[in-house]
Amino acid sequence: MKNYIHSTLIAALAGAAVLTGCSLDVENESNVEAKKHLEKQEAVEALRVSMYATIKPIANETALTEWGTDLYTTTKSTTVNDFQGYKFTPEDADVANYYKSCYDLILHANELLAYCQGNTKYEAEAKFMRSLGYYQLTQQFGSVPYVDYYINSSEDNYPRTPLKDIYDKTIAELEGIKDCAELPDNDHNGNVSRRAVKALLAKVCLAAGWDIDTKLENAAHGTYSVEGKSYFEKAAQYAKETIAGQTLTMSFEDKWSPKNEGNAEEIFSVQYDRAGYPGDVLTGGNSRQNTYGSEYGNVTFGGLKNCDANLAPSLKSLYLFDKGDDRFDGTFMTTIYNYTPGQWLTTGYYAYYNATEEAKAKMQIAFKYFPYWTDRSEIDQYIAENKMRFIKGTNPNLGHVALLKKGDMAFWWFNEEGGIDKIDVRDYDDYKRVNAGSVPPVKKFDDPNTDMVNAGNCDYRDIPVFHLSDIYLVAAEAYYMLGDEPTALNYVNAVRDRAHAKHLNSLADYAPNYERQASFGTLTMLDLILDERARELYAETTRWVDLRRTRQLVRYCIAYNDGISSAEQMANTRGEIKWLRPIPAKEIETNTALTSADQNPGY
Repeated sequence: MKNYIHSTLIAALAGAAVLTGCSLDVENESNVEAKKHLEKQEAVEALRVSMYATIKPIANETALTEWGTDLYTTTKSTTVNDFQGYKFTPEDADVANYYKSCYDLILHANELLAYCQGNTKYEAEAKFMRSLGYYQLTQQFGSVPYVDYYINSSEDNYPRTPLKDIYDKTIAELEGIKDCAELPDNDHNGNVSRRAVKALLAKVCLAAGWDIDTKLENAAHGTYSVEGKSYFEKAAQYAKETIAGQTLTMSFEDKWSPKNEGNAEEIFSVQYDRAGYPGDVLTGGNSRQNTYGSEYGNVTFGGLKNCDANLAPSLKSLYLFDKGDDRFDGTFMTTIYNYTPGQWLTTGYYAYYNATEEAKAKMQIAFKYFPYWTDRSEIDQYIAENKMRFIKGTNPNLGHVALLKKGDMAFWWFNEEGGIDKIDVRDYDDYKRVNAGSVPPVKKFDDPNTDMVNAGNCDYRDIPVFHLSDIYLVAAEAYYMLGDEPTALNYVNAVRDRAHAKHLNSLADYAPNYERQASFGTLTMLDLILDERARELYAETTRWVDLRRTRQLVRYCIAYNDGISSAEQMANTRGEIKWLRPIPAKEIETNTALTSADQNPGY
């Protein structure tokens, strides 16, 4: 089911529930006629479509989910943004919008539950969505108001629910639907399935284990004590049930190919459909392909991907991958072809997907990126063998070659005849700001049918929320927290083996190439799991939650966040570390059950 929402659908539902400025409050516009309307089957179907569509703003959030970690930086600008530097406040618009988006999903789920007339499948879908909304809220905000009924009054009193209660309610609700016979066992078209329920259960239980049954000892060192294991036991159980013996067999490249959406490893995804979208296709998609990487200039002139120069790879990100690991080329676009005017999609950036292999072998090159393990002599040989492909001719872009190597970050500039004009060698902070295209963009969400415009929201690739290798690493983390490192390592190796990364016989075999400060301390199995999640799930909006959940956020930011050098920078004047996002100021202002005392520590 390709879920999209039409403006007329919004209008049809407006008489039932109109959201106001307060995330949980609705105006009392319900009446007998509206109730009768909503009980009609067509309206119930519309409510269901509306509920599915409400996931999209959550799936598209990157400010809260990626910034403020070890994996990303910005190109061009030297200014550290508020999320990278932990300077955001309760008034921040991104924080408020995310909070509201999660409650929109919850309210839509509650509405469907109120009017689905005992439809068991719809009830299960709505309970899954409600649980997903609370999972996302707890990971960013901790304790929040828990509402499990449809609000059709002007009520405005919703106290925060203890975090453990939210987790326990969510787990119980998901356990109640995990075997629902009306749900399919699997679904690769964006519908809730029994497998998706178990995947969410594994995620929720893992988060509950960390939040409820571990105690932070030292934030800067990332040390903690484990005080209980029951949640971790459930996380391991449900991760194993989700995996259900399925092995990771397809290549990493194939897994993320735009020709392979809805593949066997996908468990639950947010759906987009260009052909079926009823409105302006230039504004109805998502912007994930435009978010991670360098800016390449005017699309309509240069013919390259629209990219906003945010969330570019940090130096650590580039050194996470070892030679032979398929995930480097599977994550980053390392060859960008030059554009021939008038031949959009078959030349330029998207030629990678749309041109024949024979055509690409002869095509002019705009940018070529080499990983850190490449010897300079190999690059010299490549340039000599491909000199004719760097001639600008009638193409709009001069050719460039980049070596992504610490201490020897090099940028080859070609003249119009294809000769080397200069080789610019700098450190990474300067290098990434040398010119447009200094670092490779992420290609995981590339849409090869993208329109030639300087805008986001032209991407109609589906966004996976849960997929198989993610759950393998959930299992690894759960078993590690249970003290079973051999089983944890087996799950990690399953992910590494598929990518042709080095198989690890023990933690002692693990020697990543990124630079580690003395203050970072000794590498643990948890660091290995987090590194593996970084490689496997790069640009999938999981990183901030991964670091917060595992108590490593401060430790990793001090070592690898270019906006942070001490724990004090992540705290307020009282020394309270910003482990969570602030409850939006407007929520505290309009929810009569909340006061300033309910604000999260650090704000």
